[in-house]
Amino acid sequence: MSVSRRRFLEMSSLATASMFVPKFLKAFESKPVNLPGHKVLVVVQLSGGNDGLNTVIPYRNDIYYKNRPVIGIKREEALSLNDEVGLNPMMKGIKALYDKGYVSIVNGVGYAEPNRSHFRSMDIWQSGSAADELVTSGWLGRYLDNACTDCDKHNAFAIEVDDTLSLAMKGKQRNAIAVQDINQFHNAAGNPYFGKLIQTHEQEHDAQLAGYLYRTLSETISAADYVYQQNKIYTASQTYPNTAIGKHMKMIGNLINAGAETRVYYVSHSSFDTHVDQKNRQNKLFTELDDSLSALVADLQCSGRFNDVMIMTFSEFGRRVTQNASNGTDHGTANNMFFISGGLKKAGLYNPLPDLGNLDQGDIKYSIDFKQVYATVLDKWMSIVPKEILAKSYDTMSFI
Repeated sequence: MSVSRRRFLEMSSLATASMFVPKFLKAFESKPVNLPGHKVLVVVQLSGGNDGLNTVIPYRNDIYYKNRPVIGIKREEALSLNDEVGLNPMMKGIKALYDKGYVSIVNGVGYAEPNRSHFRSMDIWQSGSAADELVTSGWLGRYLDNACTDCDKHNAFAIEVDDTLSLAMKGKQRNAIAVQDINQFHNAAGNPYFGKLIQTHEQEHDAQLAGYLYRTLSETISAADYVYQQNKIYTASQTYPNTAIGKHMKMIGNLINAGAETRVYYVSHSSFDTHVDQKNRQNKLFTELDDSLSALVADLQCSGRFNDVMIMTFSEFGRRVTQNASNGTDHGTANNMFFISGGLKKAGLYNPLPDLGNLDQGDIKYSIDFKQVYATVLDKWMSIVPKEILAKSYDTMSFI
């Protein structure tokens, strides 16, 4: 049975996923670990450009209300963090975690010469590069490249909960695996056609193209079976919301609590491009996010894993300070990032909110380079030298 590369990819329902499965996923077959100290990073991308000013609200600032007469969140509605600042009213679960010392909020995060294009700014954030650089690998992908020098024996690998892989998770030598639905992934991998295809073409493994394709397919089947089995080991202690982000968080919680050796999980929560009717749209999105993260944290606390898991949120940019004519906001620049964990060293508001009286053509000026935040996570949480990933040294921060 002779199958061309094009035919192989056309026939394979695993085409997208399998192209993102590196050799080191054979590590899936090793003994799972569920021990204290096995650090895990969960990255939550708020796609579309979340409005940070209506997330962390400066409710004592007259400039805020002057520029947002309709969409500004009133002080009595906000969830008070202190006399000056409150959280979006839809973030009650995160507020409860904040009060317990499990949340650190880093304000004014961005980069020099900011780009207001969704695609370009997301590339910058995901690659961990400067605005004037074009980098085709992701910061977490390069983490895999460096942390996984002997991947047949090493535990470091990553999963993106999606049907495609983002730039952030693509390395120069190794990539993460993209899995949106574990059952569908496993069922597709279990198609007898693929097993027959591998057996038929075993003799071609020495050929460069055939070797790559069929080894990749074999490793995909192996990984799909492992993820499927791991997902069945643990029964969630919490009821997760029946939303896309809720289902994704349940998958992540199950795998972490089952002892899967995954070091990085990556998930996107979409539709934050709130040009129109921002308050209602953001309310819905934050409710979904808050309910899902609250369930995940409660699940991790029940299993004793919360101290070893760091949840990090980011968005490709913030929004303009002034509301637009459609009761929304347009693309802006700097934003806030949330870190949620039982292992924080410094909880609360890490640094002051942006100065709304000192803007750059109506936009917030950044005070912290996002790559400095990445360096902190890489160094203090993932235990790897940040310069090897980010190409230069950055001072680390103290929230971890």
